Amino acid sequence: MNIVDRFIAYAKMETTSDPMSTSIPSTASQLELAKILEEQLNAFGLLDVYTSEYGVVYATLEKNVEQDVDCIGLIAHMDTSSDMSGKHVNPRLITNYDGSTIVLNEKEQITMDPKMFPSLEHCIGKDLLVTDGTTLLGADDKAGISIIMDLIQYYVKHPDVKHPTIKVIFTPDEEIGHGADHVDVKKVDADYAYTIDGAEINVISFENFNAASATVHVQGNSIHPGSAKDKLLNASKLAMEFHMALPLDLDPAKTEGYEGFNHLTLFNGQSEFATLEYIIRNHSREKFEAQKQDFYVIQDAMNATYDKNTIKVDIEDSYYNMAELFKDHMYIVDDVRMVMQDMGIPVHYEPIRGGTDGARLSYEGLLTPNLGTGGDNFHGKYEYLCIDEMKQMVEILKNVMTSKVENI
Repeated sequence: MNIVDRFIAYAKMETTSDPMSTSIPSTASQLELAKILEEQLNAFGLLDVYTSEYGVVYATLEKNVEQDVDCIGLIAHMDTSSDMSGKHVNPRLITNYDGSTIVLNEKEQITMDPKMFPSLEHCIGKDLLVTDGTTLLGADDKAGISIIMDLIQYYVKHPDVKHPTIKVIFTPDEEIGHGADHVDVKKVDADYAYTIDGAEINVISFENFNAASATVHVQGNSIHPGSAKDKLLNASKLAMEFHMALPLDLDPAKTEGYEGFNHLTLFNGQSEFATLEYIIRNHSREKFEAQKQDFYVIQDAMNATYDKNTIKVDIEDSYYNMAELFKDHMYIVDDVRMVMQDMGIPVHYEPIRGGTDGARLSYEGLLTPNLGTGGDNFHGKYEYLCIDEMKQMVEILKNVMTSKVENI
């Protein structure tokens, strides 16, 4: 199976994770993809292939050299974001993209204009996969899965090509912050790893957000509006008041680079009770802690104004910036950088403005920077995948593996 057909097959499988679910993984559909991946890895003849009770897929491609060399993990996640439907995904191929506006859905008049999405300019002359405008594409991160599987298939078909031991890990629920929750780092037993979960392939990321999730519970006092004078306390209005009290410049639509944000992901409100769900992000640990404190300050102020039980804030940290862990281990990043430079690829270091399994794993002892897939505009109908770049990432990984064994 070639890499494009492989990706399309994975993309057509609905694997949306559910942030409201208490199941592990959060949706049964992820287990269906896990089963297929397990079957394919077994068909490749890999060792120790299995899916854990938590839906994590493991496999090992044993080294074919006698000497001791680094054991490297390759990680991608199976779920897609719940921000947009991942059901009935219908990828469409555009060959030799000419740089013009792409019509995703003629009936609904949904188009993708390179003026709005300038990253498309880098794809001129290349082949793309796009959506039909009604779903996301799933390049995040089924492109990562496809890249890893294509790499493994190459080594299986070319047993004479030297390579180190490669540990394959496919995780569920990354999009809801639980991708690394049940990865058994001791079982993986790799020296380090790479997540294949980024966008542009010339970008290496070893800095990520400090991340937390916040739930704001708002207790109102529901009274029939006909007799509500001096009695009604509308929880939905109080929730809006809470939201507007947060710093306006920390709206994600106003931030970039190293700037953090508070993102309202869910508002569920009635007169009696309302709930706000947020994700809190910042690369700076100090600013991250200050952002969390803002929530508690607003809670206390509103409770002083209305009632002590009106607002209740619950905040849970998800993961932290892994950059500080790489200070004495930059060779993990430099190995990839040097390979890319030798291939004529201009390398950029960019902070990850999102989540990655690698952050949690790094803090558990498995240092894991992030590499690109060739996809972009993740989590929505404008998501696309540059096929040429996806294929090139396979070549980058081949060369990284070769660099570990080339002098043997």
